[in-house]
Amino acid sequence: MESLLLQYPWLDELLMGFIGLTWKHVVMWGISALLIYLAVKRDYEPALLLPIGFGALLANIPHSSAISQVVGEEGFLWVLYKGGIANELFPVLIFVAIGAMCDFTPLIRRPIVMLFAAAAQVGIFATAIFATLMGFSFEHAASIGIIGAADGPTTIYVASRFAQELLGPLSVAAYSYMSLVPVIQPPVIKALTTEAERKIKMGYSDEDPVSQTTKFLFPVMITLIAGIVAPISVALIGSLMFGNIIKVSGVVDNLSNAAQNELANLVTLLLGITIGGTMSGDNFLTVQVAMIMGLGAVAFVFDTAGGVLFAKLLNLFSKEKINPMIGACGISAFPMSGRVIAKMALKEDPTNFIIQHAIGVNVAGQVASVVAGGLVLALIPALTK
Repeated sequence: MESLLLQYPWLDELLMGFIGLTWKHVVMWGISALLIYLAVKRDYEPALLLPIGFGALLANIPHSSAISQVVGEEGFLWVLYKGGIANELFPVLIFVAIGAMCDFTPLIRRPIVMLFAAAAQVGIFATAIFATLMGFSFEHAASIGIIGAADGPTTIYVASRFAQELLGPLSVAAYSYMSLVPVIQPPVIKALTTEAERKIKMGYSDEDPVSQTTKFLFPVMITLIAGIVAPISVALIGSLMFGNIIKVSGVVDNLSNAAQNELANLVTLLLGITIGGTMSGDNFLTVQVAMIMGLGAVAFVFDTAGGVLFAKLLNLFSKEKINPMIGACGISAFPMSGRVIAKMALKEDPTNFIIQHAIGVNVAGQVASVVAGGLVLALIPALTK
């Protein structure tokens, strides 16, 4: 082949796709096909896994123009990466959309559920310690731990700042585990609770409606408090709460609807295909990435266990017993986690309805995961000095 190319140099350009093909490209095609299959046939996070899968396909064609970094000939995926991921723009815009979708009323009505959500973030820090012991740098370890919060945008935001070279696997792991809530959480909960605990019923009392003024002031106060505690988290929590305030203000419904629909769809599309574009075979097919996928599962399990065990601890001191399963809802996978736990309670006892309590904790988990991400952003620079 080399002699042929020397004799006919123009063949080099004509056959460059075939010549540059390696086994890593072929394996990545398989991974790309798997992601697309899970999205299309299994309905696992299709809005993200489908663009990520196709982006990975584009990134793993030899000499792909989509990811070209040649000055003056930059590929569109590289341009999107620089314009939306490297500067953290896409995750922030996603948080605006999520904030516009959120109803924080259950959290405002029962602020105590924040304790469950806080306990459910234990997996972030436990996994970060494990990852550090396994040889990851502290910045990478903290980014891996964030997977446990089941919060894709926060994972991307933290990774884009501290672990850009691991952005692809971290994002895939985060969204994969988010979609596996019905598979991962039930066995962990059953291992940590008795049948009698899972059948605990939680009452409902007449509750006063939350005023519009309170709903309006909530995002303002959360932004101020979180911002003062950890100023580096302002972009994260501020964009989430900005999205919420345009919803609860009631005067810009068109903006709220645009954030929930057009903005969410457009940024999700761009975010997904750009992340896929970072999954080149050389970066993705490594032992390090396999370890990240494993540690992501550990983080998810620890977060679920942390919430359940905290609820069991409270039961030791409380007269009104809490169904410990609701502690597992303190993650960001909303409303999937709340629904899964509510179904588990009904399966144990068809007359046990705990969905309102479970959803309340799940809403708190949305806020807690962002706050935890902000704490990680604040702690890493301080601890690595």
